[in-house]
This record gives sequence, structure tokens and C-alpha cells, in this order.
Amino acid sequence: MRFSTAVTAVLAAASGALAVDAPSKNVIVSFPFDTPTNIIDNAMDEIRKAGGIITHEYKLIKGFAAKAPAKIFETTMSVWQTEFNAVVEEDQVVSTQQESL
Repeated sequence: MRFSTAVTAVLAAASGALAVDAPSKNVIVSFPFDTPTNIIDNAMDEIRKAGGIITHEYKLIKGFAAKAPAKIFETTMSVWQTEFNAVVEEDQVVSTQQESL
């Protein structure tokens, strides 16, 4: 319950900023293995409420990929990291070999 209350308060404060056509951000959010499923579900719900979408739910790790207004990650990331040790990182292409020109 603490998570929902904290995130709701943060979102209420940031709602004015999110109402504008904010730039979106692609991220991967991962949680420690022992994180309860309802915490992860709440995080995904908060992203959806902010106008974002969940692009993938991971099965090997406790986490998901999402695309949402950048402001949601700035305002809620500290709550997720502080209370649940979540890692929020920008989704990007990673390669093992340099492309030839």
C-alpha cells in the first residue's frame, strides 16, 4: 500500500506537467527477484495512468519495458529505487560488433 500512496502523491504533483505533450522515453524497469508481483503490477499501472504503454513484460527477470512521458520516470523513479531497489534504465540498442561502413 505504501507504494501506491507514494506514487499517487508524486503523480498528483506532476499531473500538470504530464498534461502537456511531453516527450516520451523508452525504458527497462527491473526489480530484485524477491519483489512481490503486486508491486510490479502497480508500477505498470502507474505508467499506463500517465499515458504510457508497457511494451514487454519480462519472464526471466522481474521487470518490464515501457514507453511513457519522460516526466513519469523522473518523478516516480526515486520512489521505485528507494523503496523497492528498482533499476530504471533507458532502453537502447546494444551490439557486440561494430557495423562496417
